[in-house]
Amino acid sequence: MKSIVVVGAQWGDEGKGKVVDYLAASFDYIARCAGGHNAGHTVIFDGNRFVLQLIPCGILRPGKHAVIGSGVVVDPAALVGELDTLAKAGIDITGRLHLSNRAHLIFPYHRQMEKAAEAARGAWKIGTTSRGIGPAYEDKMARHGIRVGDMLDPARFREKLARVIAEKDAVCRATYGVPLDTAGLADQYLAFAERLRPLVVDASELINDALDAGHSVLFEGAQGTMLDIDFGTYPYVTSSNAISGGACTGLGVGPTRINAVAGVTKAYTTRVGSGPFPTEMPDLEATEVRDRGKEYGAVTGRPRRCGWLDLVVLRYAARLNGISSLVVTKLDVFDTQKEIQVCTGYRYKGAPVKEMPASAEDLAEVTPEYRTLPGWQSDTFGVKDIEKLPGAALDYLKFISDFLNVEIGMISTGPDRDATIVCAGTQLAKWI
Repeated sequence: MKSIVVVGAQWGDEGKGKVVDYLAASFDYIARCAGGHNAGHTVIFDGNRFVLQLIPCGILRPGKHAVIGSGVVVDPAALVGELDTLAKAGIDITGRLHLSNRAHLIFPYHRQMEKAAEAARGAWKIGTTSRGIGPAYEDKMARHGIRVGDMLDPARFREKLARVIAEKDAVCRATYGVPLDTAGLADQYLAFAERLRPLVVDASELINDALDAGHSVLFEGAQGTMLDIDFGTYPYVTSSNAISGGACTGLGVGPTRINAVAGVTKAYTTRVGSGPFPTEMPDLEATEVRDRGKEYGAVTGRPRRCGWLDLVVLRYAARLNGISSLVVTKLDVFDTQKEIQVCTGYRYKGAPVKEMPASAEDLAEVTPEYRTLPGWQSDTFGVKDIEKLPGAALDYLKFISDFLNVEIGMISTGPDRDATIVCAGTQLAKWI
């Protein structure tokens, strides 16, 4: 049995899509455990660029199975759109894509209510993508969500949807002063149901049976550790568990069935939306990194905030996730940098901080402590052999690994699938 979890070790957008796509060649099943269509995974190969939001990017590998787990919230319109995109690209998903019957659905009223709630927050807005992710999770936890399996029984679905719409409309009118627009919604979703029906399975049974049969499984998370609903920079977080434990709850597998965890980090740090960001760069430096790294959301197009690498965050992520091996992406973005700052600690009101602050307000007030390392000022873009990396780049990677006491198993030097270095002798090399 071989099973590993891939998680983001920062605030998301670490390049997990490319990493999962690369690793997928060595696994039979690639399973998504959390998030929604706010999570865009960009994969480039053969000159083609794919942005997948719900479907695990392992579907791009012939013969591999892709699973959307119960921990994912699914917008059927978005999923059908992705199916159409794959079909146009000539990618056959027949018998390879599986959708959990327990996954909760996103409806247009979720988006409408989220936009209204964000507008009402004013300066305190969270910075969501307004795609209905949070409200769908709210309904799930409030125990009046509607699930994929419900769509397969038209009478039951219409009854449940009518009941929920009546409640949501009353709330929306009372809170935001506007009615919900739900005309034709039931018919629209039942049409989606017929398109998706062949994909629907008990995902927990599917994955566990695959493991029992000796197949290998790659568990794919969404967003990143610092956006986790419990352990991230709350309330500036996503609405699900983005850490490795989410693989168990989001796909229905026991923790003893997971062999290892790969954490993905950029050579620097980014985040999207509001919230504390201790190592955020001044505008001029951030602009250079943003432009070189093409730091714009794959789904939203929003510019990402950029900062120096934060080893306090990575140490926290390593502990929460039990990271066995680290993947460093976008090393090439620092090719022009004369000096590189690395955050090795925080101070709060002059005193050293020993633990990650639980309060977003406290984290916003910490002062980062930096170590200055020399840049390499030479081209690493597309390098595939670790021996061809500049000495200063190797020193930078070693500093990260030594500080965290975690191996670096893979290095990405560009967006293409083959612009990847797998470090010989590491655990990650053995997994693939």
